[in-house]
Amino acid sequence: MIAALGASLCFGVASVLQAVGARAAAPGTGSGVDTRLLARALRQWTYLMGLAVDGVGFLLELVALRALPIYAVGAAIASSLAVTAITASRMLHTSLSRQEWSAVGAVCGGLALLGVSAGAEGTSHGGTALRWSTLAAAGAVLLIGMAAGRLSGTWRAAVLGLGAGFGFGIVEVAVRLIDGLSPAALFGNPALYALLLGGGAAFLLLTSALQRGSVTVATAGMVIGETIGPALVGVLALGDKTRQGWGPVAIAGFVLAVLGALALARFGEVAPAREEAGGTGETGEAD
Repeated sequence: MIAALGASLCFGVASVLQAVGARAAAPGTGSGVDTRLLARALRQWTYLMGLAVDGVGFLLELVALRALPIYAVGAAIASSLAVTAITASRMLHTSLSRQEWSAVGAVCGGLALLGVSAGAEGTSHGGTALRWSTLAAAGAVLLIGMAAGRLSGTWRAAVLGLGAGFGFGIVEVAVRLIDGLSPAALFGNPALYALLLGGGAAFLLLTSALQRGSVTVATAGMVIGETIGPALVGVLALGDKTRQGWGPVAIAGFVLAVLGALALARFGEVAPAREEAGGTGETGEAD
């Protein structure tokens, strides 16, 4: 759980840095998945710093996923929005309302309930069908991004965010499907390619979402995509369980943490809002 919370801290800080870098990149046109946008964002030092912090967070997430059920790790990662909100309030001179501080408290309370109720990770590493299905789902994330290019406004942001969430969720599941680290076992496992494709596609969609449209809507979609689906896979297919008799507490903690994160979704666009305000410290909606 310490590793999961450390990952949440890294992802929360990185999201502020990446939002600044993505919006500083010259805008593109056309499809919702803009590969050239990612190349332009990589020329921004803030985006590169965000990627570096993300890398540390990913390593911590791997540690957590090898010891905790997916539902506990997913909720902890979703709580990175609380970190983003607090970081933005300090670094970007924004303020949290009473309701938003309540949401931060809800996230912390939900994670505390998960911490005391979560059991050990399931012992199953899934079957061949699940590994190939995960790889197919990773490919579908790219198709979701292509479909987003035909939408506009709020719908585009929602689809991009949900697709990015699915991609990050695939990474969570794929880590659990890797049961051997020898070269033959690792490179012969479809889950490895699902992890790489799902993670890469998620970054691509999220970068497009940060640069275009309502990042609030995109961030909310991402939270939903990266928590609910992987949690169900963990429970139904990989044997994740709670401590004996603590199932209702774990469910309450999961719901509380995710709802609190959704309530803080607007902080996905605090950095761009400040830029548009001319660096005066005033913020507003960037929709």
